[in-house]
Amino acid sequence: MPRARRSPRSLAEALRGRDDRSLAALLRARPDLITPVPTDLTQLATRAGTRASVVRALERLDRFALQSAQALAVASDPAPYGELLGLMAGTGADDTPDPAVVAALPHAVRTLRDQALVWGPDSRLRLVRTARELLAPSPQHPSPTGLGPTVGEATAGMSPGRVQEIVTAVGLPRTHDSVSAVASLSGLFADGPRMAALLGTAPAEALDVLTRLVWGPPYGQVTANPAPHLRWLLDRGLLLPTAPGTVVIPREVALHLRGGRAHRAVEPVPPPVEAAGTHRPQVVDATAAGQAYTALATVEELLKDWDEGGPAVLRAGGLSVRDLKRTAVALDVPEPVAAFWVELAYAAGLLASDGEADERYAATPAYDAWLELPPAERWAGLASAWLAATRTPGVVGERDAKERTLSALGPGLDRSAAPEVRHRVLTLLAGLPEGTSATSDSVIARLRWERPTRAAQPPSQPSQAAQGPQAPKQGRAPQAQGGQPDDLRARLARWTLSEAESLGITGRGALSSHGRALLGLPPGTAATADLPETPGDKLPAHHVPTPAAPFPSPDPVVERTVAEARAARLLAPLLPEPLDHVLLQADLTAVAPGPLRRPLADMLGVVADVESKGGATVYRFTPGSVRRALDAGQAASDLHDFLTAHSRTPVPQPLAYLIDDVARRHGHLRIGAASAYVRCDDDAMLSEILADKRSQGLGLRRLAPTVLAAQADPAALLEGLRAMGYAPAAESAEGDVLITRALAHRTPARTAPEPVPDGPPAPDDTLLAAAIRAIRAGDLASTAPRRTSGTPVPSGTLPRTSSAETLATMQAAVLTGEALWIGYVNAEGSASQRVIAPVRVEGGFVTAYDHTADEVRTFPLHRITGVAELADDSI
Repeated sequence: MPRARRSPRSLAEALRGRDDRSLAALLRARPDLITPVPTDLTQLATRAGTRASVVRALERLDRFALQSAQALAVASDPAPYGELLGLMAGTGADDTPDPAVVAALPHAVRTLRDQALVWGPDSRLRLVRTARELLAPSPQHPSPTGLGPTVGEATAGMSPGRVQEIVTAVGLPRTHDSVSAVASLSGLFADGPRMAALLGTAPAEALDVLTRLVWGPPYGQVTANPAPHLRWLLDRGLLLPTAPGTVVIPREVALHLRGGRAHRAVEPVPPPVEAAGTHRPQVVDATAAGQAYTALATVEELLKDWDEGGPAVLRAGGLSVRDLKRTAVALDVPEPVAAFWVELAYAAGLLASDGEADERYAATPAYDAWLELPPAERWAGLASAWLAATRTPGVVGERDAKERTLSALGPGLDRSAAPEVRHRVLTLLAGLPEGTSATSDSVIARLRWERPTRAAQPPSQPSQAAQGPQAPKQGRAPQAQGGQPDDLRARLARWTLSEAESLGITGRGALSSHGRALLGLPPGTAATADLPETPGDKLPAHHVPTPAAPFPSPDPVVERTVAEARAARLLAPLLPEPLDHVLLQADLTAVAPGPLRRPLADMLGVVADVESKGGATVYRFTPGSVRRALDAGQAASDLHDFLTAHSRTPVPQPLAYLIDDVARRHGHLRIGAASAYVRCDDDAMLSEILADKRSQGLGLRRLAPTVLAAQADPAALLEGLRAMGYAPAAESAEGDVLITRALAHRTPARTAPEPVPDGPPAPDDTLLAAAIRAIRAGDLASTAPRRTSGTPVPSGTLPRTSSAETLATMQAAVLTGEALWIGYVNAEGSASQRVIAPVRVEGGFVTAYDHTADEVRTFPLHRITGVAELADDSI
């Protein structure tokens, strides 16, 4: 008859009973456990019970799983599954267990067990000790359940005589010691019928006090001479003193009054994401495509404005408030939106500081390569960079812990939770029917269920009263959902909804088809469409276990590249085709009815100024803009030919006259370096300049009838004469006209900023496979039974033998083929335990099959600390 499977006695034993797939899931969910890789399962269990690791794991539980862990913290240790179910669903006579709780609790327990926060079979569920310490009630750290200490904990410092008085007051027989007295009192409070009979004799005011304390906080304050109804409670142990003037309601009493429930409100099922509106998918895609085109144009305009060198870098790093305002004016957007576009370009690697002595921001070489891509691919790169970025432009203008203002492009903007929140918000939108937008409040409520914040804790201060304890004001607990200030994840969610709309991932609040592709989701399917529909599985997608094998998983880089390509392919037909023409008008303007091809847009940006933007861009021709084109090397005939070739309307006569007039006067005056000089064949014009009072600041004097010398430098002289209405041209030392083209300033090659991970990075499949293999082998070496000979070796220590004994044992093992347990210290001084099967011993080395590494290795004998034989059935 097969033996019954023995329950594990520790977390390490429970981990030894897991298969590789279960261990891989644990290490993926808690990557801090393999940083560095543990030597065996005992060390893995120890690390899983450390405070920092347990806190991180608890913070990643959904609300119902966390409520289940909190209930286990106030249950007996170990607790059967039935006790946990009673704490979650109630045990009162009139309580009908909530079917949703009954259906969802097995999944919550499985989650806690998979996360190594709970171990043991359902008949003996044990919360890891550190988690119990964190979640159990204490005066310093009240429990989120609102429960207080047990009778045994509350009476720990009470005198034996006082304990016997309480036992007698409730009608129980006196006992010979305090331990049995406390046990009988606890049994009374946990017995429903007897407890109901006791409370039936209580004064109404006493019951009112218990009712106000029952859901927490359990502590209250009383005066030195309490009222009679409070004295009645104190005499019977229904309120127990914890400090002078402070009392607490015992946990057993509160659970009876609650009907056995650990929580006032249990949330086994996540709140639904509510629809805000529904639109046709075609309208959503068209709207999102329009926003995507606007996003591309905005980023191009930003970097074009900084083409010759952008604003200076602050000494502490980042963009000054004044420069951010100038950028916002140039882009015609509010300052927070300007900060978003600047940070987006930086996250995509298109913008960086140039690293010069006079450090300024400028476009990177990657920007030029980005401009050559098709528009859809450019958008996909921007959107993908936004999804993965941890820099959060929404916090620009706030203050850090040192009261320093956070600036755009400056330090301190990284928020590790940003990528996860962005993906989760968009995934929730993908779970709605196509074309459906969601309300922001319902999205935030869902995120708060999936990751409860620490702010949602019961108040810890005891109630103040002269004659008795007072309960907290009603409505404070529900404030976690509605009235509390937004936590970081809620703010990130609101920013995500706004930024996704600006970027064109969503349209009218609904996820677009190319946005869905960017997430790697198939078209037209909800994000959770493939999940079971049973009540216990109505949980977030990332909380439901899938039957995938632990090895291998898809390469995230490949997945991201494929998603970008699919998104670009879906977006491309929705973007407007670039045009090769404009419409010239008689008022010296040109209208571009859509996006222009790049050569046309670049040339038009030189010869004219942008007057207005929108669905159509309006350019205005001015003497200054035409002179700018002439300075760039264009002749009047070139400008006439350009406009004739690209205008669907005839070139207006006023525009032709403007070009000819500016060209006729352009270069009539020549400026060179003397410090500076002016020469002109028309001496009357030079006389006119000298007579003009506006030229006095230039320090002009006549050297010859056709030459003036100036004290100003050539650039200042050039600008001064242009301000006076002339059209001078600069010339070289040889007398040739200098063509001034705006030189694009580029930084050295820069990489995009790396996201700041939230804790250790998730391990890849190769690391997981190697880590599990090493942990298994190390555990085999540390737990393999050894033959006892002489003094036994303590568990966890390396064997110690002399060199001669080590050599003799090795040689004997080669002849017998037995396996040995050795201690080994490598060249770095790291000690480890290994199980080997020696094959050959010679020249101071032993060649053996290493069960730890699952391969044949050679070990120097002088690095082996000792050797011990294994039991016959250990390998």
